[in-house]
Amino acid sequence: METLPDLERLSVAEKDALIGDLWARVVALTATVAELQGRLAKNSRNSSKPPSSDGLNKPKPKSLRICGSKPTGGQKGHTGHTLQRVARPDRIETHAPARQCDACQLPLSAAVVVETRQVFDLPPLQCEVTEHQVLELHCTCGKVHRGTFPAGVSAPVHYGPDSKAAVVLLTHHHMLPLARTGELMGDLCGLPMSDATVLASRADAQVLLAPTVAAMGEALKAAPVAHADETGMRVAGKLHWMHVLVTPLLTWLGAHPNRGKKAFDAFGLLTAFAGTLIHDGWKPDRGLACKHGLCHSHHRRELIYVCEQMGQAWAKCLIDLLVAACHEVATAGAPLPAERIAHYHAAYDQILTTGEAANPRAPPSGKRGRTKQGKALNLIDRLRLYADDVWRFMTDPGVPFTDSLGEQAVRMPKVKQKVSGGFRTAGGLETFCTIRSYLATLHKQGTNLYLALTLTFQGSPPQPRFE
Repeated sequence: METLPDLERLSVAEKDALIGDLWARVVALTATVAELQGRLAKNSRNSSKPPSSDGLNKPKPKSLRICGSKPTGGQKGHTGHTLQRVARPDRIETHAPARQCDACQLPLSAAVVVETRQVFDLPPLQCEVTEHQVLELHCTCGKVHRGTFPAGVSAPVHYGPDSKAAVVLLTHHHMLPLARTGELMGDLCGLPMSDATVLASRADAQVLLAPTVAAMGEALKAAPVAHADETGMRVAGKLHWMHVLVTPLLTWLGAHPNRGKKAFDAFGLLTAFAGTLIHDGWKPDRGLACKHGLCHSHHRRELIYVCEQMGQAWAKCLIDLLVAACHEVATAGAPLPAERIAHYHAAYDQILTTGEAANPRAPPSGKRGRTKQGKALNLIDRLRLYADDVWRFMTDPGVPFTDSLGEQAVRMPKVKQKVSGGFRTAGGLETFCTIRSYLATLHKQGTNLYLALTLTFQGSPPQPRFE
C-alpha cells in the first residue's frame, strides 16, 4: 500500500508533480466509479437488458403517449366485449314457487316467466373412444370382399386429431411443459398422456406444417416492410439463437447455433429480402443488402440512460423530438412533406451538436484500433452515421416507429423457455419454431387455432393469408 511522502521534504516542483499525479488518479477513478455505477443502474427501461433481469426492482414503465391526447379508459365509439344473451339456450331450467299460497292456503294459478338469467359454462369433458370395424363379405363365386379403414386410422390403438390438436395447442401457444400438458389432458378429459405421446404429436405437426411455413418464408422475402429480431435459446445447456422475420400478417421463426451471417445464409430469407428491414441496429443486420429502419424503442432506452444516469439534457430533447415526429406521422397517416422533414432534420442535427459539445472526443490513445469513446458519444456517432435509417419512418410509407412486431414474436418463446427451462435437442427447438410460426401467424389473422390444428392432423392444414 502506497504511503503519503513527507511533504516537508518535497520541493515545490516535486509537490506540483505529486498533485498532478494525484489529480490524474482522481480523474481515472471518478470515471471508473461512474462507469460501474452506470452498469448497476442499467435495467430494461434504459438499456437492452431483458425485463427478466430486473429482479424485484422493476422500473415503472412510461408510455410514449402524449398526456391529454386521449382520455383514460374505453375510447369513444368502442363497443366493448362482454357476455351477451343467446336467443336459443341449449338447456332451460325452470324455478317455480310452491303451488299453494303460504298466506291463505289457496292453490296458485299457472306460473309465467317473469325473469331470466343465463349461465355460460362448459359441458362435462370426457374422452370418446371410436372403434372402427372392418367388415368382410363372401361372394358365392368364392371371392372375399373386405372393407378398408379410413385415412388416419393406421394402428390398433392411437390418438385422434382432436386430442393431438389439443396437446400441440397447449405446448406451442399456451406454452405448457410436456408433463403438465399430459396431466391437464387427464384432468380435463380423462385422457392422460405421457411425455413421449406429446412429443410424437409435436413431431407429426411439424411434418404436416413444414410446407406451409416454408411458403410463409417465401412470401416474407417479397414483403415491402418486415421486422427482424433474434434471441438466445437454451438447447441441452448450450446457447442457440432463434431468429424471427415478421410482418403484420406473417410470423416466421428459425433456429440456428449462430447469431449472425452464418444463420442468415443458412435460412436464405434475410439475404434475399429486398424491402425495408426494421431492426435494433445490430451490426450483421446492417450488412444486409436492403433498406433499413431503426427501432426507436431501443434509442429511447439508450437516451433515457444518458439523460437520467449521465445528467445530459440533450438526450431528453431528442426523445421529445422523435416522439413528436412519430405523432405527426401518425396523424398525417403518410410520410411528411419536405418542409417538415427538413425541420426535423435541422432540429436533430442541432441536438446532436449539443450532445457532442457535452461529450468531448478522447484524443488518440496511440494504441492499435479505434480509440475508446464514452457511451453517449458512441450513441451520437451512430445516430449521425445512420440518420437516414433513424428517420425512415418519417420519409418512407409503411415504415413503423419501432420494432415492436419483432419483439412481440420472441416474447412467447422466451416464456416457453422460462417455463420449461430450455430444449433438450436442437431438433426440438426447430420443431417448436415451425409450429410456433404457423400458430402465431394464424393467431394474428384471427383463426381458431384448435380447429386449424384439428384440420392439420386430418391432413388439410388451413393456409394463412400471405398478403
